[in-house]
Amino acid sequence: MRISIVTIFPEMVEVVKKYGVIAQAVEEGIVEINVVNLRDYTTDKHKTVDDYQYGGGYGMVMKPEPFFRFYESYVEKYGKPYVILTSPQGRVFNYKIAEKLSKKRDIVIFCGRYEGIDERVMKIVDDEISIGDYILTGGELPAMVITDAIVRLVPGVVKRESVERESFHQGLLDHPVYTRPYEYKGMKVPDVLLSGDHQKVELWRRKESIKKTIMKRPDLFLKKELDELDKLAIIELFKELMKGC
Repeated sequence: MRISIVTIFPEMVEVVKKYGVIAQAVEEGIVEINVVNLRDYTTDKHKTVDDYQYGGGYGMVMKPEPFFRFYESYVEKYGKPYVILTSPQGRVFNYKIAEKLSKKRDIVIFCGRYEGIDERVMKIVDDEISIGDYILTGGELPAMVITDAIVRLVPGVVKRESVERESFHQGLLDHPVYTRPYEYKGMKVPDVLLSGDHQKVELWRRKESIKKTIMKRPDLFLKKELDELDKLAIIELFKELMKGC
């Protein structure tokens, strides 16, 4: 997979590929992450990427020419990529979107700034994505969030078992996790996790996932299609409730 992030602040974005499993994936050649300075695609001596908006109004607008110059040179070199514009007007990013994007081979992310990008650039944009209903000073942080979420789902970056167990993959929040010491400040690790009985551990984890999802994100639970393990876990939850009666 190749991801190219187009920005006027490349130094800000470079860190996305320098740490953790993403850095390892880049080093191993599983993914290629390029950070492109949009100013390299300007033609004036000041490397201008913005101008006043037609019709008047507050703030500057990013010019179309640098985006098109970058895009045309990219297509000539690699072929057509899937182009994402980070925008508060886009669809809100989630796990399912990340999964679908992780299957694409070539992604370009445009980082907006100022009052936005000239509307004509939308001709080469395939998708607008927002990371939430709020406004940031630019599209660099959303681009980094999107990149991180996509790359970790690419096969070989994170162990498949870890991905399959994490929050949202099965439509549930993740179960509680523990490590040493066994007891800390009077709080103990649940004994089932030390039992060595893998079936009991799996049932406990699913039960706790369901409990946490119902408490924190009931909207997710209402969308969940229950499998056999879910049903067994719900029975265990009901038994616990009955004991407390």
